[in-house]
Amino acid sequence: MPFVHIELLEGRTQEQLTKMVKEVTEVVAKNSGAPKENIHVIINEMKKGTYAQGGEWR
Repeated sequence: MPFVHIELLEGRTQEQLTKMVKEVTEVVAKNSGAPKENIHVIINEMKKGTYAQGGEWR
């Protein structure tokens, strides 16, 4: 039962997230042999200003 965790900064549309989930599920199913119904995709959207890179807020 694969679990895929994706962390993104907020700002994508529901349509973009839905497409991402479907495509990630397809790739994991193809490469792991797991049935699609057993693949879990968890998306965590971080609020802007709660992420830093190189010491600078993003």
